[in-house]
This record gives sequence, C-alpha cells and structure tokens, in this order.
Amino acid sequence: MNQRYAGSCHCGRVAFEVEGELDGAMACNCSICSRKGSLLWFVPREQLVLRTPDDAAATYMFNKHVIKHRFCPVCGIHPYGEGTAPDGKAMAAINVRCLEGVDLEALEVTHFDGRSK
Repeated sequence: MNQRYAGSCHCGRVAFEVEGELDGAMACNCSICSRKGSLLWFVPREQLVLRTPDDAAATYMFNKHVIKHRFCPVCGIHPYGEGTAPDGKAMAAINVRCLEGVDLEALEVTHFDGRSK
C-alpha cells in the first residue's frame, strides 16, 4: 500500500516527502554506507519531492561517481542519495532512519555486499 512519508535531516535544512510502499530496507556494507549506518529504501526519483531547495543539500561522490550521496552541510545527516538503476531510470535511495513515524524494528532488512562490488 502506497503511503506518503515526510523526512528530513536532523536540523531540518534538508526536507522532503516520498511516496511508495515501504516494505523493507537494505543495509549495505560499502565503505560509506557502513560508516553512515543508513537503511535504504529505493524508489523512482520522481517519488521523492524536495520541500527545501535542492542546493540546501550538499553532494558527495566517490569511487565510480555514479551515486550522489546527498547530505546536510549543517548537521551532517545523509537523508537520501540519487543515482540510476540498471535499466537507466533515475532512482532515489531514501535513508528510512530519516523518515517520520516509521517503526524501524518492523522493517525487514536485507543485506547487500557493496564492499565487494
């Protein structure tokens, strides 16, 4: 069932809404995700609606420079990332830890070995 969620960084400088069916999250062990501790939910990019200006979030790219890791330059929280799915469609990786009203304990978490990729 699709639902609309509100999300933000800690200080609120980066705020957004996202709509979709949150039926699980992914924990990645790559060098950045393991340090951030994020739980990711992948949605088509058009389902992510920014409520603050795009330039409120800073961008960090590394390795192959294919994922834009978006973060707040004030509080340092990483609420989402942007990239392209294997089929060429624009995707957003939402850090579900930044969404309001989500019971993280109820989410099924799958593990992805990004460290080996």
